[in-house]
Amino acid sequence: MAAPARWAAALLAAVLLAGTATACTGSGTAADPASPSSPTPSTGEPSPTDRSPHGVLLSAQLALHDARRAEYTAVLGGEDAKGALFWAPKTVLKYQAEGVGRTLVVLDTSAYLGGDPGTAARLGGPHWQKFSDGRIPYGGLIDRLSPVVAVAAAAAADEPRLIGEEKLLDTTVEHYRVTVSAARYAAAQNQLDQGRRQALEAALGPGDVVLDLWLDDHDQLVRLRRAAAEVDTVEYTEFGSSAISVQAPAEADTAPGTGASPPPLP
Repeated sequence: MAAPARWAAALLAAVLLAGTATACTGSGTAADPASPSSPTPSTGEPSPTDRSPHGVLLSAQLALHDARRAEYTAVLGGEDAKGALFWAPKTVLKYQAEGVGRTLVVLDTSAYLGGDPGTAARLGGPHWQKFSDGRIPYGGLIDRLSPVVAVAAAAAADEPRLIGEEKLLDTTVEHYRVTVSAARYAAAQNQLDQGRRQALEAALGPGDVVLDLWLDDHDQLVRLRRAAAEVDTVEYTEFGSSAISVQAPAEADTAPGTGASPPPLP
């Protein structure tokens, strides 16, 4: 069953190459599992236009490619957080953990930590500290939050299952589930470099990864739950909204960071 995974990767790669990059600123009760419908008759392969589980997940990949951004709320290993995430054309993240005064802002290869009185007191005035070493910082956190990473792993799985139709708040959604090894999960991430894939595999742990995805009627991912070494739940809203903006702090309110890389989050 490796063919659907390779076909999915090839399709998304073709779509991404065709796109033009622009600058970025700024529960209900589950039904019985449904049997997958037949792939597109003309090719024998799943397609974003069929409604088999593989086809729907391919469609979800295309929806993410078009949206490029979303707001999120998350519970990462028991820590509540919220913010905004851009996954294209560049990586942008705003992350605020509940009960922690500091905010993290990532703008491509630069990270800003602070925005709170405690940081200002420690730095003697500036509220933010900037770190930049030429790489995208906090890649592990970004990969836990990114819908692109989760959907890529699901679309590359051998046997994604439709669990059923459910209610999520006021929205009717379809609930899908895949079970893959950490190695397969990481290997599906063609958009990440080898170092990021290795770090992702190590973070997921030695056992299987159980990934649940809830998609709305536009095949947009509205919730994911990933059970591996830790259990993460992320909910997404405002897909593709031009109102989402993440800005760098003012230079006058920023001090240079120390050390070769930004510190781990508390």
